[in-house]
Amino acid sequence: MKKLKRKQAMVHTLSLSALAALLLLSGCGGGGGEGKEPVDGKVTLHFLTQSSALAPADPNDKLINKRLEEKTGIHIDWKNYTNDVFAEKRNLAVASGDLPDAIFDAGYGDYDLLKLAKDGVIIPLDDLIEQHMPNFKKVLEQAPEYKKMITAPDGHIYSFPWIEELGSGKERIQSVDDLPWINVEWLKKLGLEMPKTTDELKKVLIAFKTQDPNGNGKADEIPLSFINKPGGEDLAFLYGSFGLGENWDHTVVTNDGKVVFTAAQDGYKEAVKFIHELYREGLVDIEAFQQDWNTYLAKGKDHRYGLYFTWDKANITGANDTYDLMPPLAGPSGEINVTRTNGIGLDRGRMVITSSNKHLEETAKWVDQLYDPLQSVQNNWGTYGDETQQNIFEFDEAKGMLKHLPLKGTAPVELRQKTSIAGPLAILDEYYGKYTTMPDDAAWRLKLLKDVMVPHMKAENTYPNVFFSIEDLDRLSTIQADLFPYVERKRTEWYQNGNIDQEWDAYLKELDRLGLQEWLKIKQAGYDRNAK
Repeated sequence: MKKLKRKQAMVHTLSLSALAALLLLSGCGGGGGEGKEPVDGKVTLHFLTQSSALAPADPNDKLINKRLEEKTGIHIDWKNYTNDVFAEKRNLAVASGDLPDAIFDAGYGDYDLLKLAKDGVIIPLDDLIEQHMPNFKKVLEQAPEYKKMITAPDGHIYSFPWIEELGSGKERIQSVDDLPWINVEWLKKLGLEMPKTTDELKKVLIAFKTQDPNGNGKADEIPLSFINKPGGEDLAFLYGSFGLGENWDHTVVTNDGKVVFTAAQDGYKEAVKFIHELYREGLVDIEAFQQDWNTYLAKGKDHRYGLYFTWDKANITGANDTYDLMPPLAGPSGEINVTRTNGIGLDRGRMVITSSNKHLEETAKWVDQLYDPLQSVQNNWGTYGDETQQNIFEFDEAKGMLKHLPLKGTAPVELRQKTSIAGPLAILDEYYGKYTTMPDDAAWRLKLLKDVMVPHMKAENTYPNVFFSIEDLDRLSTIQADLFPYVERKRTEWYQNGNIDQEWDAYLKELDRLGLQEWLKIKQAGYDRNAK
C-alpha cells in the first residue's frame, strides 16, 4: 500500500489570496476553454496535472489513459508537472487567469477550494453530478457519509474526491501511519529480545551502537533514524508510551469527546525527554533533523538502521525478514498505548473543474468513468496487460475481476507512481472479492495492525475530516502558521539540548499567546458539529 499523501495542512498562501484580484483584472480570461482542436473528431479537454518523476512525462503514454480515451471518445491535452513543482505551477496558472478546463490530482486543501469557489475560479458540481455522473452518484448512495464530507458549509460540492477504504474503525489501514521497524537480525546476532518497554529499547539501541551487529568491524550502525517532521517517517509513535501520544496535526480526542492539543500535555513532555536521552547517548541519526526521503531511503536500503519509522518497510528496507514490526512499548508508568492517526482514506480536493470549461457535460462524463469500480481500482494501483512494463494486475474476464500480481521485489509505491493516475476514484470495502483482490501488502499490513497494534489502541475517537467554513479555516490557518512551526522548533531544540523542564511553563504561555485556546475552541466546535 502506498501511504496516504501527506495530510494537507491548511496554509493560507499569498498566491491564493492574490489570485482573485489578478483573475478579475484579466477579465477571468483563460486559454483552457478556447481553441480546442478536435483530435480525430474527438472533443479535446485541457487538464493541468502532476505526476512522479518516475512516470511518463505525457500522461497519455499511460495505458490507463489510452484506454480511457478509447472508451470515452474524449482526448485530454495534459499539461503535466512533477510533484515537486506542481503546486507553484498550478498557483501561477490560476493567478494568471490562463485556466485549464480542469485541474487533475489537484492537491487542494479546504481553504483553497472555498477561496477558489468564492472567486469564481472553480464551479459547483452538484448539477453535473446529478445529471451526468451515475457511477459517482452510486458511490454516494452506497456510502452516504462521503457526501456529507465533500459538501462545503455552503451546501455545494466543489471537487471530486479520492476515496479508499481498507478496513474500518481501529482496524482501518490508516490507523497507524509511522510504524516502527526494528532490525531483528541484529537482535538475533546480539542475543537480544524484542524490547517491551522504553527502558529496554534504550538498552537495545545502545547495544546496536556499541556491539558491531553488522559485523564489519566499524561503528557505522545507526541505532535510530527518522525524518524530523510530522508524517509517516517521524518517531511520534514512541510518544504513545507516555500518555495520549502525538499525531501529525497535534490533535487527539479523548473518549469523552474532548479535543486535546497533544503538544501541551505532560505526556508529550516526558516523551521529548526520552528522545533527548537517546540523543545524548549518541543513538539518534545525526542526519535525522534535516534529511529528506532520498537520504533516508539510501541508508535504509543499506540496512544501516537499528530502528526506523515508515508506513511499509518494503519501501525503505525491502520486503524481507531483516526488519520486523516492533510492538508498542510500555512507558515508565507501565501503560501501553497506540495513538490512532487522524484522517481516513479521503482526499476532498482531488479534482476541480474551472469556470473556463466550455464542455462541462463531456468533462463530467469523463470523470464519471473514473468512479466505475473496475476503473477506480486501476486509477489507484495501476493496470493490466501492459506489454512494456511490469503490471500490478491480471484481468480475470470470466469473473470480471482484477487480481493483484506478485510484486517480485518491486516497491509498491514505485510501481504505483509509474502506472496509476491517482485522480478521483472510489474504492469501497465491498469491492474486495468482487471487483478486485486486496493487495498482498495491504492484507499483510491489516493483519499486522490487527494483531500487534489494535489491542493497545485506547482511544475510541479520532478527529474527523471536518469541512470548516472559510472563516474558521482562515483563523485556523493563521494560528497554525505560527503555532505549529513553534511547536516543531521547540521539539527539535529539546531533543538536542534538553532543558524542557526549565522551559515548559514559558512554552505553554507562548502557545496561548499564539492562539492555542481559540484554535481548540474552533476544533472542538467542528468536532461537535460532525458528531451530530
